Amino acid sequence: MATVLPSIESALPKNRSLFYDGKWQTPSAGQWRETINPGNGKAIDKILQASASDVDAAVTTAHKAFLTWKTTAPGQRAAHLRNAANVLRDNAKELALLDALNTGNPVAEMLSDANVAAANLDYFAGLIPMLKGETIPVSDESFHYTLREPLGVVARIVAFNHPVMFAGAKLAAPLAAGNTVIIKPPDQAPLSCLRLAEILADVFPPGVVNVLPGGVECGKALSTHPLVKKVTLIGSVPTGKAIQRAAADSLKPTLLELGGKNALIAFPDANLEKLVEGVAKGMNFTWAGQSCGSTSRVFLHERLHDEVLQKVTKFVQEHFRPGVPTEMSTTMGPVINKQAHDRVLGYIESAKQEGAKLVVGGKPPTENADIQGGFFIEPTIFADVQPTMRIAKEEIFGPVMSVFKWRDEEELLTMVNATEYGLTASIYSENLATAHSTAKKVEAGYIWINQVGRHFLNVPFGGVKESGLGREESFDELLSFTQTKSVNVNLAR
Repeated sequence: MATVLPSIESALPKNRSLFYDGKWQTPSAGQWRETINPGNGKAIDKILQASASDVDAAVTTAHKAFLTWKTTAPGQRAAHLRNAANVLRDNAKELALLDALNTGNPVAEMLSDANVAAANLDYFAGLIPMLKGETIPVSDESFHYTLREPLGVVARIVAFNHPVMFAGAKLAAPLAAGNTVIIKPPDQAPLSCLRLAEILADVFPPGVVNVLPGGVECGKALSTHPLVKKVTLIGSVPTGKAIQRAAADSLKPTLLELGGKNALIAFPDANLEKLVEGVAKGMNFTWAGQSCGSTSRVFLHERLHDEVLQKVTKFVQEHFRPGVPTEMSTTMGPVINKQAHDRVLGYIESAKQEGAKLVVGGKPPTENADIQGGFFIEPTIFADVQPTMRIAKEEIFGPVMSVFKWRDEEELLTMVNATEYGLTASIYSENLATAHSTAKKVEAGYIWINQVGRHFLNVPFGGVKESGLGREESFDELLSFTQTKSVNVNLAR
């Protein structure tokens, strides 16, 4: 049965301002930012922006709400989260349509995003009873125990590639732990987060969930405000470092999921059918390679290199074709804006100049008149890539795959680990001993074996090196939004 989407007009949020203290607020400075449709390059609307004074007002009310929310019974908190999960599921189509319109990602692939967020809300609701302390035996004349307590106001800054999935999912752990949350939507694509605020307005008490669209000023104010007790980011390494520096003055903890230059390693005994599909899908061409976890560096053993490269090229050409993001038949979207478009084309040109072999793509598509004006780039594959090339070292965040040929395993691992990033990696081998051994040697926080791209709730996700700090999607994430208090009782008479 064909999926019937709502109209774009009915899906758009009715409000374009700031949501805090349970209501829509007009920012003090009245500044606007235009948000565009990357599929055609045209403006959708203007969004009001939060200034530092607006952040102060929102944080103050969120802190006031925290004083009550933290004492809310665990069962009641869980009920709020589960109610929010159901609301997200009920509105999944309109949220997917908004993200397709505002990010350019194909709507058919975005339909699951609200459900992923809902699954996170349900998961963390179920973990709330596990937030408990311990008793510590010391002597018969004393009693010692610990408490798990929430931090306070948490700021969560989310990325543009999956706005509603990130915003909805990242509410879950801090709320479950008893914190209040301020979501800062992505500058480039805030519409679904504003709609999220509308549909959750009556789900949580005023001040518990807040949404502040804004730019650098908003992000900096959240990172430095004394009543914000933790700041998290899904975004770039430079932005993560800026937040870390801003949070340092108040010794604020951070949780950062940053960039990736992720490797897919194929051993000569790999299952070719699974490998070809994994190489093609691991690049996330669907959303134009705009994913921190994309396996953009592909290391093929020389015995299978030529055959796999040929089959991957065919697979990509057949399965990823740029089209109008809001149409269900579209299988590949644009990059987010003109700046990104120019940056990716610059990387493609540098690869040619440095001697990489262009196998397919490498330019904006021209055959589809419906997408002219959008920021589209064909799915692009380069072979004969060398470790010293820019496309081998720097995160492109676009639809560009780099393919390496390898022979010696020690040299392979040197190339794989010769990057400042360490988010994900994928290993293809029918020999599990080889796969497990390689997984230990690869410097990355999340490893797939004979698969790509999947996340599993309850399995900690996060990076090493400059790909981030902390772990999410697991009990570790929940604990990271708490602090331990030790209580020592004198029982001596």
